[in-house]
Amino acid sequence: MSTVQNKVGTETKPFTFTVERGKISEFVSAIGDSNPLYTDSEFAKEKGYRDVPIPPTFPTVIDMWGGADFETLIALLEVNPLKVLHGEQSYDYKKTICAGDVISAVMKVVDQKEKRGMKLFTLETIYKDDASETVLLATSVVIER
Repeated sequence: MSTVQNKVGTETKPFTFTVERGKISEFVSAIGDSNPLYTDSEFAKEKGYRDVPIPPTFPTVIDMWGGADFETLIALLEVNPLKVLHGEQSYDYKKTICAGDVISAVMKVVDQKEKRGMKLFTLETIYKDDASETVLLATSVVIER
């Protein structure tokens, strides 16, 4: 196991992602979700949305394409990528995110502990819209075994 110094307070550079209908469509296709809410903007508008909303776990796409991808995470935590596991993930939506929204985010290490010889890092990502309002708070745990 690597000797990792305490990373609490360490954060990524801010990153930005424009939510595109095409990325939403690719994502729901990949997960096998055929709900027209995620692919038909007229249907979404009939249901009261501004445009096609993102599905619940879509922030993974925002991270990957926006700047907080796996390689960035490994560098931030200074861990061995061959020993990394994804522990858990939660999303707390404050507002609906739809196609066309420009989202900015920063991922921060908010906790680090060692348990049974493994390092556990709790990460928090705050996503904001173009008005700088928080639209989503994501929390995840990364484990280095």
